[in-house]
Amino acid sequence: MAVTTQQLIRWKQQRRPITVLTAYEYAIAQLLDQAGVDVILVGDSLAMVGLGYETTLPLTLEEMLHHAKAVRRGVKRSLLVVDLPFLTYQESPRQAIRSAGRILKETGAEAVKLEGGSPEMAETVRALVNIGIPVMGHVGLTPQSVHQFGGYRKQGKTEESAARILSEAIALQDAGAFAIVLEHIPAELAGEITQKLQVPTIGIGAGPGCDGQVLVTSDLLGLTGWQPPFAKVYADLQQTITDAVKQYCAEVQEGKFPE
Repeated sequence: MAVTTQQLIRWKQQRRPITVLTAYEYAIAQLLDQAGVDVILVGDSLAMVGLGYETTLPLTLEEMLHHAKAVRRGVKRSLLVVDLPFLTYQESPRQAIRSAGRILKETGAEAVKLEGGSPEMAETVRALVNIGIPVMGHVGLTPQSVHQFGGYRKQGKTEESAARILSEAIALQDAGAFAIVLEHIPAELAGEITQKLQVPTIGIGAGPGCDGQVLVTSDLLGLTGWQPPFAKVYADLQQTITDAVKQYCAEVQEGKFPE
């Protein structure tokens, strides 16, 4: 049975942890789906992990649509969520509706994700939800604001910033978000937010107290040269792939392949 946004909320009530991983193309998406991942996110981390940009900011809506279509073809059970790229939703609720509408219409995704919890962003979430577009929120370290933060630094370390993040999460819930990502904030703050919200929280670098966890799949598989401090490497595929390619090259050059 396919995972739905309402199922995630029920899982929070049942205290059943939620698993989320990223995918940017068909083959990995199919493997994640078959392995039982609850939510597959076509994240704007595509910009850095898949396309080689230094930040997520250059990613375009057309690039996101292209990759999300491929992921959709590999996903049968998991809930598919697609990030709205930088400057495709911040201008106005109307712009956000156009961008999110294209994602759902052209890719077959079930929901979109956007960053920030300001009053303006809560208004945008409400506008999207009011016309039937499910929205996942994202507060704490929001990578599209990297230059404002001065780098990928932990957020919510002061009393003032912690209170702001909490109020943003509540505002997003009140606007209709079905789940909220909490990124790189103190575990105590993430736990407090999780307790106060009725919708599930998905942590990344936010401790074990969230309702679910998300990682960038390339980090999990050891395919990136640098992992954030909160990531865990479950396999060293970078070395495995390198060794396999070297063996292939050697066998071709030595006349061992094809036999």
